[in-house]
Amino acid sequence: MAQAASVERPNMSAEEWRIRVDLAACYRLVAQYGWDDMIFTHISARIPGPEHHFLINPYGMLFEEITASSLVKVDLQGNKLDDSPFPVNPAGFTIHSAIHQVREDAHCVIHLHTLDGTAVSSQKEGLLPLNQTALLIRQDLAFHDYEGVALDLDERERLQRDLGPTKSLMLLRNHGTMALGPTVADAFMRIYFLERACSMQVRTLSGGTPIYDVTHDAAQKTAQQGGNQDMMQMVTRKLAWPALLRGLDRRDPSYRN
Repeated sequence: MAQAASVERPNMSAEEWRIRVDLAACYRLVAQYGWDDMIFTHISARIPGPEHHFLINPYGMLFEEITASSLVKVDLQGNKLDDSPFPVNPAGFTIHSAIHQVREDAHCVIHLHTLDGTAVSSQKEGLLPLNQTALLIRQDLAFHDYEGVALDLDERERLQRDLGPTKSLMLLRNHGTMALGPTVADAFMRIYFLERACSMQVRTLSGGTPIYDVTHDAAQKTAQQGGNQDMMQMVTRKLAWPALLRGLDRRDPSYRN
């Protein structure tokens, strides 16, 4: 299928349009991987500037429908800055505004309710050191206790506290998973590793056989390798993300509209 044209929209910078295209691609990829929850989870991306405006999905559209132009821009008070017929998910606003408010490095935030991610978030010990994927990311994982559907703006302060200034992954207890990154591509790769590690854990624990323990030295070495951000960003931005976009463009490039 031919790639759709992505023309810069009036009254919008080229940078904002680029972020919109990447964010719409992220929504389509989440749907492709089967991580969406009908219309009930959310991904956001911050627009550069001191206002901390960010883009989020129109509440009522399936992830497979979302395009660059359909994304809704909001401010930190929850006011829509786009002429969209769709509302913004109030729980989504609470969670994403909390992160964008305090983490200058969080240009993209992904929150999911996948079956395996929620299962692991509901297990008392969280993500276990059972496999290479988990070992690469466990040191970057934070936890936030469940408080009910995130409709209370007071919860933002506790989310900010539990995430802290440096963590990029979170298990929201009894709720789901979250990842953030300096670009949409980085956030997507982080949620990919977290979701994959959770699925591996659920399958491993369901096997009913003794589990082979990773040695302490091997676990430490893998954690150090996972902490090599220069290498991870190179693989993500130069190799994996372009490949994912090529796949989307072959299947359905309408996310660029």
